[in-house]
Amino acid sequence: MSVAIILFRRDLRLGDHPALSAACARHAAVLPVYVHPRVSHGRWAPGAASRWWLHHSLTALDRDLRCQGGRLHVLLGDVHEVVPALARALGAVAVYWSHRYEPAEIAEDVALQRILRAQGTGAHSVPGSFWHAPSALTTESGQPYRVFTPFWRKLRAQLQVENPLPAPRPREWVVCAGTESIATLGLLPRIRWDQGLGDTWWPGEVGARARLEIFADRALSRYADARDLPAQARTSLLSPHLHFGEITPRQILHVLRARTAGARAKVRWDLEPFLRQLGWREFACYLLYHFPHMVEANFDPHFDHFDWAPDDAELLARWQRGRTGIPLVDAGMRQLWHSGWMHNRVRMVVASFLTKNLRLHWMHGARWFWDTLVDADLPNNTLGWQWMAGCGPDPAPYFRILNPYLQSAKFDPKAEYLYRWLPELRGVAPKVLHEAWKHTGVLSTYGYPAPIVDVAATREAALAAYARL
Repeated sequence: MSVAIILFRRDLRLGDHPALSAACARHAAVLPVYVHPRVSHGRWAPGAASRWWLHHSLTALDRDLRCQGGRLHVLLGDVHEVVPALARALGAVAVYWSHRYEPAEIAEDVALQRILRAQGTGAHSVPGSFWHAPSALTTESGQPYRVFTPFWRKLRAQLQVENPLPAPRPREWVVCAGTESIATLGLLPRIRWDQGLGDTWWPGEVGARARLEIFADRALSRYADARDLPAQARTSLLSPHLHFGEITPRQILHVLRARTAGARAKVRWDLEPFLRQLGWREFACYLLYHFPHMVEANFDPHFDHFDWAPDDAELLARWQRGRTGIPLVDAGMRQLWHSGWMHNRVRMVVASFLTKNLRLHWMHGARWFWDTLVDADLPNNTLGWQWMAGCGPDPAPYFRILNPYLQSAKFDPKAEYLYRWLPELRGVAPKVLHEAWKHTGVLSTYGYPAPIVDVAATREAALAAYARL
């Protein structure tokens, strides 16, 4: 009987899984495996919020496999040792996994493929988590794109509405003894701070499909108009599900196209702005694939000489904990701490404030988001922070400094978002919150701090620093 191993990483689903489908189609018996390193190495080992999500996503995948008569086999150790040894012990003829595109992941997979083939085991890396592989799109001169709009124009022209692959089932799931339980991986925090995450999210493939249905029913029709309003539930909230591979862009496009096929023109039009956001995810992965140095270094080397302010632990801590005295910044940072997520418009505001008003290095923000976001994704996180800091691939935003007071007045005029995350200020009129710098005495009676910086003055200082650069 031909036995194959399917190696799960950040593709924690059964549906629309090309690697799993290939293994089930070509082999009589399939063993589902997840390998967790004993020690996470490197600066970008998964953060606390990501580990929380991973625990629950693995649990959901194991439950789905058990419904089919299989189970997820969890192993601890070095994937280059554990997987080849397991293949030899089982007599497996092949190992399958999904393509990955981050620099360290590429190196790990190339080494695994070499080791497996050296011992006579087939090694198959299969595309499946993006619309296109990063190597598939280039400019007319054959160079990688550096700006989003032409990249998206080319990618959008190639998008096809394809039927997602159904969840496969082999003739037999292989079940082995002696594997670890998910609980022994130590992914959950020892001191339980995660109640807000549990109240907010439903990790797993079923949760991802449910979230997509909610978005299609309740938010898609007004997405273009309302996606920038943080108090309204008008975004998809699919980002963590996409990051952990619980749903694919192909599945999303298929469902949304089917939902809007017979709808009025306004609904069909609103699909495009959302697809463009998925295009940014593809672009982030594309950039990191072609320019792997940008994880640690400025994409634009001119910024190697930028006049960042000296590191200030107190200012950074005030920003991290939502105690800056700037209502929209504080609301966003408290939402992040409670739920592991922050509205995209507010993400831009808090990033602008850190890198331009405080003028602290963008890496401070990237590290904090990495640890606290459930959708912490290395390409997206890197691109987002470099883009807002002005050192990213598109130079236009370097002089764009978002005024947090004007942003809250424009996108949260009734202060509904502010009241949600700053409950101590619910008795304060919206106009006062949108002009908080004028009312520090009033706000102090509610226990709210004065602004840690003058937004107007620090804006001018940042512009002066850009001018010197």
